[in-house]
Amino acid sequence: MGKIATCDHFRMADWLALPATVGAAPFIVEEEGATGASHTLADDGFYNLALDATGEAQTLTFSMGDILRYDIDNLIRAEFIAQVTSASLAGISVVFGLASAKNAAPDSVAANAYFKLAASFAVVCETDDGTNDNDDVATGQTLVTATPRRFAIDFSRDVQTVSPPGTSKGGKGNVHFYMDDVNGYLKRVCSSTLFDMSNYTDGLQLYAMILKASGTTLGTLGIKDIKVEHKLVA
Repeated sequence: MGKIATCDHFRMADWLALPATVGAAPFIVEEEGATGASHTLADDGFYNLALDATGEAQTLTFSMGDILRYDIDNLIRAEFIAQVTSASLAGISVVFGLASAKNAAPDSVAANAYFKLAASFAVVCETDDGTNDNDDVATGQTLVTATPRRFAIDFSRDVQTVSPPGTSKGGKGNVHFYMDDVNGYLKRVCSSTLFDMSNYTDGLQLYAMILKASGTTLGTLGIKDIKVEHKLVA
């Protein structure tokens, strides 16, 4: 049987309930050690994961509850509209993208493809398939606090030809990352790095996390819109 392409479009204002709840299917939000942290649906449609000023370790995770609904071999592209709001990201880490089962440490997730901020507004990308691990590859892009940006992760690129003894890679073996420019056009970032996820054959879920190990620094990750294009068996 052949496969057809379809797109799941998640508008946070449609999918997540009022601030009194922790989310609505297919998403859940989990707080760990976040005594006073809140996650609320803002007036402009962002679902916010907000660390507070309590001096403690805090982790807020937005996921599909470890239901890995997207087979990596059927993924085409995932796009996000997101923003990070903070006076400083000192001591704060942020990731968002696609991942396998949740782990409290972002770099310990078994398989992932996501954008990351680590203690600064400089954006890096990373993938891990259990064998190939690309960590903290610089995009050259820096976010402005409370400014929405578009991000994309593409699993459908053509084969990249590599001279022997290297192996040519395509699809999940050559994942591409994109961010928008000042005109709103998506441009590829980290193009000199081969993000190879060819050793992973299972599912992934939509995934976002903001955390701090200690301190009183405030920080908010806001997700507004997610689109996932993928193939279905016809």
